[in-house]
Amino acid sequence: MTSFLINMINLPFIGEVDLQGSILLIFFLCLLCVIGFEFVNGFHDTANAVATVIYTKALKPMVAVPWSGFCNFMGVFTGGVAVAMGILKLVPLNDLMALPVQVGAVMVLSVLLASIIWNLGTWYLGIPCSSSHTLIGAMIGAGLGFTYFYHGAGVNWGKAGEIGLSLILSPLLGFGVAVLLMLFLKHVVKANSLFHIPQGENDRPPLLIRLLLITTCTLVSFFHGSNDGQKGVGLLMLILIAFLPAKFALDSSVPADKIASALAPTQQVIQRAIAANPDAKPTLDSLSNSIADAGAGVFGAAGGHGDPSHKLIYEYRKKIQSAAKALSALAASGKIQMPASDKAIVKKASGDLGKLTDYAPLWVIATISISLGIGTMIGWKRIVTTIGEKIGKEHLNYAQGATAEITAASMIGLATASGLPVSTTHVLSSGIAGAMVASGGTKNLNSGTLRNIAMAWVLTLPVSILLALGLFFVFHLFV
Repeated sequence: MTSFLINMINLPFIGEVDLQGSILLIFFLCLLCVIGFEFVNGFHDTANAVATVIYTKALKPMVAVPWSGFCNFMGVFTGGVAVAMGILKLVPLNDLMALPVQVGAVMVLSVLLASIIWNLGTWYLGIPCSSSHTLIGAMIGAGLGFTYFYHGAGVNWGKAGEIGLSLILSPLLGFGVAVLLMLFLKHVVKANSLFHIPQGENDRPPLLIRLLLITTCTLVSFFHGSNDGQKGVGLLMLILIAFLPAKFALDSSVPADKIASALAPTQQVIQRAIAANPDAKPTLDSLSNSIADAGAGVFGAAGGHGDPSHKLIYEYRKKIQSAAKALSALAASGKIQMPASDKAIVKKASGDLGKLTDYAPLWVIATISISLGIGTMIGWKRIVTTIGEKIGKEHLNYAQGATAEITAASMIGLATASGLPVSTTHVLSSGIAGAMVASGGTKNLNSGTLRNIAMAWVLTLPVSILLALGLFFVFHLFV
C-alpha cells in the first residue's frame, strides 16, 4: 500500500518526496481532509449565493446551483492568493519547518478535523455558519496547542486581530449598507415591479429585474470563490509546507539568477540612498547585506551544495522574508530621503521577494476550485431554505434579494482586494436582515432564526478553538 502511494505522489505536480510509512498515509489523509473541507464549504457557504435567485424565481435550482458552482470555480482560479497567505500567516510556518514532520501533521489534522466537524454539524441543523470563523478558530486552537508543547509563538495575534476585526465588522457593515440601499430603492427608485413577491412556480421576474438578480448571484458566487476558496488554497499550502518544506516553502519555479537580476537595481538604489543619507549608512549597509543573501540563492545564502535540505530552505526562507520586510520598510520610510523612482524600484523588489514565499502552484488552485465547485452542487438545500424562508417573516421580493446580493458581492469583493477573509454567510444573512428591516421594521424579522444564526456566530470561534486544541492534545500523544 505504501509503495502504491509513493508511486501516486510522484506525479509531475508534486515530484519526488521523502515521506514513508505512516507519515505518508497521514499526508494523504490531510489532503483528503482539505478537499473535504472545501467540498463542505461549497454546499455550506455557497448556498447563500443561490438562495435569492431561487426564492425570487429568477432561476430554477437545476440552473442556479451549477452556475454558482462554475462561478465559484472561476473565483478561486482567478482570485490570486492574498487571502490564502493571510490565513497561512496565522500559524508559525517557519517554526514548523524546523521541527519533525510529525508536529506539522498534528497541527494540520487538528485544524482540518475541527473545521469539518463544526461545519458539518451546523449544516445538518440548517444553521448558516461561517466557514471562515470555523477555520480561523481551529488555526488559533492548534496554534495554542503548539505554544503549550513547543513554547514558541504558535499564533500570530496581530494577524488574528486583523482578521477577527474583518469578520466582525463585515456583517455589521453589510446590514447598514443593505438598509440604505433598500431605502433608496423604496423612496427614490419607487419601481413597483421591484417589490413584487413571486407567487407560484410560473411567476417570474421581468427581464431586467431577472438579469439584475442573476448578475448579483454571479458576483456573489465569484467573489465567494475568490475569498472563501482561497482559504482552502491556504490550507493545502499549509499541508504541503508542513510535510514537504524543502519542495514547497519557496516557489522553486523562480530560478536564482532571476532573483539576483531582480534585486540588482536595489543595490544601486541603496548606494544612492547612503550618499544622500550618510547618517543612515549602518541601517542601509545591513539591508544591502540582506539583499545580497537573498540574491545569492538557497545555496549561496547558506553555503550548501547538492539537493537543498529542510534546514537550508528554512534558513533561506527567513532571509527572503527579512529582506522583503526591510525593503518594504525602506519604501515606506519618511526619514530616508529617496526620489520617487528609487522608492518604486525598492517597492517592486519587495513584492518580487514576497512572491517567493507567498505563492500557490497552479495544481493547488485547480484542486480547490474543483472541490468548491462540485461541493456547491450538493447539499445546498438546507441552507438555502433558511436564507430564503426563515430570516424574514415574508417571502423575499425582488428588491430584497437584489439588495442582499449587491451588498454581499461588494463586501466580499472589497475584502478580497484587501487580502482579508470575510464570512459570506454572515454578510449575506445580515444583508437580507437589513433589507427586511428597511421594508417593514424589526417586526419583519424571524427572531428564532436570527437567534440561531447569532448563536452560531458567537459559538463558532470558541468551539472551533477548543475542538482544535483538544484534537492537538490527543494527536500529540502519538508523536
